[in-house]
Amino acid sequence: MKRIWLWAGLAVVTVAIVVVLAGWWSDRQRSVDGPPEGGDIALGSTVGDFSLSQLDEDQLAVVFFGYTWCPDACPISLGVLRQARQQLSEAQRERVVPLMVSVDPERDTLERLKEYLAFFGDGFIGATGSEAELKDIARRYQVVWRKVETPDSAADYTIDHSVSLYVVNRDGEILRRVLHSPRPEPLLSALKERLEK
Repeated sequence: MKRIWLWAGLAVVTVAIVVVLAGWWSDRQRSVDGPPEGGDIALGSTVGDFSLSQLDEDQLAVVFFGYTWCPDACPISLGVLRQARQQLSEAQRERVVPLMVSVDPERDTLERLKEYLAFFGDGFIGATGSEAELKDIARRYQVVWRKVETPDSAADYTIDHSVSLYVVNRDGEILRRVLHSPRPEPLLSALKERLEK
């Protein structure tokens, strides 16, 4: 029985490592073309019409592109975001707005996004839009995704997607792009650097 648990544990660790390395490599390849330009993100969201321009001058958004049916990278990244926020002071935490942009508008209704993000804590905003809106934002943030059919799965399809976290201001200026990590320290460091200026 112990041997089964050992193999199961090794399998989970292996999958996590592959996800991290794949995200790192894909983001690394895209950075060859220069930095992403960023810009406003204005979409329907779980808090009504949302735009980065609605942030206060001293607020930052941490933007993540994913989807609620994601089996691995999304819950890891959102968990990291939750942990990083928890390690900030209360005043700093109020200045950080977590924003998940769903690249699966076919399944991710705003209601589903709201229910899903509630698992990660208060203050998380979910947003999505039309294919044209998402493609425009994806181009400006150098985000890629593709639908992968899985006919033998109950989910019908999965989505391969970029896994970086973007620290941005109200003007959509990308202050830091944090590569995918299962630990909160890289994001926490990026946030503190900006919040303490």
